[in-house]
Amino acid sequence: MNYRHSFHAGNYADVLKHMVLIALIDAMKTKPTPFCYIDTHAGRGLYDLRGSEARKTAESDAGIGLLRNATGLPPLLWKLLETVKAAGGEGDDSLRVYPGSPWIATHLMRPDDSAQLCELQGDEAQALRQLFRSDARVHVHQRDGYEALKAMTPPKEKRGLVLIDPPFEAQDAEFRTIEKSLKSALERWPTGVYAVWYPVKLRSHVQPFHRWLTKCGARRVLVTEILLHPDDSPLRLNGTGLAIVNAPWKLDDTLRDSLRYLPKLLGKDRQAEYKLSWLVEEGQDEQPPHPAFPPHSTRRR
Repeated sequence: MNYRHSFHAGNYADVLKHMVLIALIDAMKTKPTPFCYIDTHAGRGLYDLRGSEARKTAESDAGIGLLRNATGLPPLLWKLLETVKAAGGEGDDSLRVYPGSPWIATHLMRPDDSAQLCELQGDEAQALRQLFRSDARVHVHQRDGYEALKAMTPPKEKRGLVLIDPPFEAQDAEFRTIEKSLKSALERWPTGVYAVWYPVKLRSHVQPFHRWLTKCGARRVLVTEILLHPDDSPLRLNGTGLAIVNAPWKLDDTLRDSLRYLPKLLGKDRQAEYKLSWLVEEGQDEQPPHPAFPPHSTRRR
């Protein structure tokens, strides 16, 4: 695997992913019983935005960097910004460090909650172990996250959140791997919450995954996307999305204000738009006829 997230840390895909992650962690905390957080592709946990890899692409400038001086941030985006600042140390407002999903999740978790972090790359896994060496809640595993998911579900807490955030080096084939892994996990743990990050290049690559989600057996599946460009080119990252299986109640309401705000912040050429749609909603009599943009979706520039 050649992918290194340090080149892309803090970009607009991270902003959407971690905004949703914060909303999901907050939803898990509404119940007093402990929960387990499972990250299948954890990375190294913290990324230096002043490092050579991050500055080579400067993607964070058009992502988390835009939030620094933004005004009127909705509460969820404000919480993301404050969480990122906390990763840099007390009183640090330079956004010199960007936290990955493991740091954000554990920062927001309670003392009785736990985290299982999987990372296949040796140097990334070692950095992750070093980062959480003093946190008894956290367990780091250097192994394939898809395989680990079989062994880790259901967790002893019986409640939990799984983040599946692969590098998508396999492109379209990655969706089929995710489907296989999700199918197996849902059979063992049908009540778990599963959040799947995916890139948007060609809509024709995303549509089969959405169709599969409508038939996966979950009672609720929510999809949210941010598109900066038309989804018709395989040569660039046109957008980014998350599918949330067994989405918490009213998660769409929690996300909506921030999703309305992001296209205005991120879209330099006025093409940016967001999508928020239920592919499956409990009590729905029929599946939506067009999973890409079903009738009960919200799509705005």
